[in-house]
Amino acid sequence: MSASIEMDHIDQQILDILQKEFPLVSRPFAALANNLSITEEDLISRIRFLLYEKKIIREISAIFDSKRLGYESCLVAMQIPPDRLDAAAALINEHPGVSHNYSRSHTLNLWFTIAIPNGHNLRHEVNKLGEMVSATATLLLPSLRMFKLGVRLDITGTRDPLSMENEQRNKSADPKDEIMPDLTEKDIKIIRELQKNIPLMITPFKEIAGRINIPEEELFDAIGKMMKQGRIRRFAAVLRHRDMGFKANAMGVWIVPPEDIVRTGTHLARFQSVTHCYERPACPPLWPYNLYTMVHTRTRNECIFILQKMSEEAGIKEYHYLFSEKEYKKARVRYFKEQ
Repeated sequence: MSASIEMDHIDQQILDILQKEFPLVSRPFAALANNLSITEEDLISRIRFLLYEKKIIREISAIFDSKRLGYESCLVAMQIPPDRLDAAAALINEHPGVSHNYSRSHTLNLWFTIAIPNGHNLRHEVNKLGEMVSATATLLLPSLRMFKLGVRLDITGTRDPLSMENEQRNKSADPKDEIMPDLTEKDIKIIRELQKNIPLMITPFKEIAGRINIPEEELFDAIGKMMKQGRIRRFAAVLRHRDMGFKANAMGVWIVPPEDIVRTGTHLARFQSVTHCYERPACPPLWPYNLYTMVHTRTRNECIFILQKMSEEAGIKEYHYLFSEKEYKKARVRYFKEQ
């Protein structure tokens, strides 16, 4: 952990807990403080310090499923001449649908995620971006199946990165064209508020409900309904992992026979150190990989070691890893922007 970040054991516990789940009750900070044997006021003060002063916490808010909100999203890989990489990334960052943008250690050196609302053509948008930055190759790599999505960094250093979890975090069902009820105007107002940082006060959900002009109980009912529908994945904190000392970010990519994709994806997703696990389309010969796993550690050697162990465990020998070289953008998609 960076020497510039001074935290005691309580701060570490707070960050560890907030990554998992934020209590959806009228006085959530009181519920958390009780488990930590500190006062509600002390907890709020500590979170305010970690969020606004140290900026270790990026956000505490609802985490949504883009598809179930009516958005189409995709991972995009581009090949950009190295001398134009920074300029290309800056142009792509201007697109309001781009949330994450990294350079990675590969000839496909620019990787970003983009989400587009209904009424827009994602492929057309990506092609325009590719032309604008003069990309020499562009691959669209949408998620075909999600095995795991749940970043939970080991802040306290007490978990074995090679340990296996009993269940995958935030695993979704197999992809289906599920018929979702239309969102109402009230639903959209609620989503706009829930994607903002939680107010740091004793009754934050009462404050949010007041902004929408509904009772707090109605807000909790709406949150519960959206969670049941899968529109809200969870309510939790997202941390600035590099500032926490987790500077190595490896995207492991695997060549898996189609008939083994479910078995392998399910198995690799159980590794504690894996934060994301997706099936995506292969694009041979340039890009033959069809399974993706994200691993965050403090050093590159640790990432490589973990991926080697994962390869041995799963029996998949054809794999590669791309390290994040530079973070150009990391933000949440802002849904239903009024502009």
